[in-house]
Amino acid sequence: MDINRETMKKIMLLILYTVIVLALAMQFERVLVFIGWIIRLVFPFLCGSAIAFILNVPMRFVETRLPEKRVRKHRRVISLTVALLFVILILGIVFFLVVPQITDTLVSLKDLIPQFFMNVQVMLEKKFGEYPEIVEYINNINLQIDWKDTFEKIAGFVTTGAGTVLSSTLTAAMSIASGIATFGIAFIFAIYILLQKENLARQFKKLFYAYFPERAVNEFIRICRMAEQTFSKFLAGQCTEAVILGTMFFITLSLLRLPYSLLIGVLIAFTALIPIFGAFIGCAIGIFLTLVVNPVQAVWFTIVFFVLQQIEGNLIYPHVVGNSVGLPSIWVLAAVSIGGSMMGVVGMLIFIPLCSVVYALVREDVNRRLKRR
Repeated sequence: MDINRETMKKIMLLILYTVIVLALAMQFERVLVFIGWIIRLVFPFLCGSAIAFILNVPMRFVETRLPEKRVRKHRRVISLTVALLFVILILGIVFFLVVPQITDTLVSLKDLIPQFFMNVQVMLEKKFGEYPEIVEYINNINLQIDWKDTFEKIAGFVTTGAGTVLSSTLTAAMSIASGIATFGIAFIFAIYILLQKENLARQFKKLFYAYFPERAVNEFIRICRMAEQTFSKFLAGQCTEAVILGTMFFITLSLLRLPYSLLIGVLIAFTALIPIFGAFIGCAIGIFLTLVVNPVQAVWFTIVFFVLQQIEGNLIYPHVVGNSVGLPSIWVLAAVSIGGSMMGVVGMLIFIPLCSVVYALVREDVNRRLKRR
């Protein structure tokens, strides 16, 4: 049997591929160590890319609304500056308004939680006064919990932890310096990407067209554009919807004079970034905080939550986020569950647009195959 040059080339490539796979399988642990080293090496640049992608959403929003004639040369710099100031403003509001209230809340809970359980104990004793065994069991539970000692242990744990960290000055200084350096490199890299993103895209296109088939490169670019649009729309929509929902809760709770209105509003805004389950996490925290203060107010808060949740889900969310993700509800739930189990909260946020892109590509391929038949 004659073997031409092209067939021989394919056989050699197959043999080489088999040898590489076997070598990697035999040195699997070393391969994992090497991959971990590579990830640590490029981690600042991965963080910088993520920061650039997030900042690109508000930057592009500002840039498209600037007048072209007046600030044509400086549109990118102005839009990037406005986006950075916006992010700094949000972080400043959270730090100077929310953090002090969280501290005050924790201090007040030190006295409110023991009082709350004492009130519950008195209520249960009145309710089950005819059953001495139940009353004795309730009293034993309360005696077993020393709330003062519990809070002192928590405070001691925090103090000891801080003291342990501070006691190793060199280790702490190296860790802080490493974190600052990593963030600094990532931030500078993100700024460079945002200022030169068109040039970078052009350079990568030249590189890919030089080494890969044109058809494959065109398909790869199309998929990247689809992913970028899906992720950007999802990120912008989720952030806008979370801010609206948090503001609604803050205003409504303030008008009804329910406790912790600002804290609960901010918590719900942050947890609402997590699709499907996020708002309910904020609801659980809000119910606990209001329940400790007044059980009746906790009932009112629960009613307010479900009313506002219905308004947000039926009126606001479809207009703000709409079908930007393009993923059916059942697959959204699956994406949130799988992403949460694999990567926690970050996975919940990433997997929805990621699954949306995969869903769109599979749908296109299925339709293409059906048309061929």
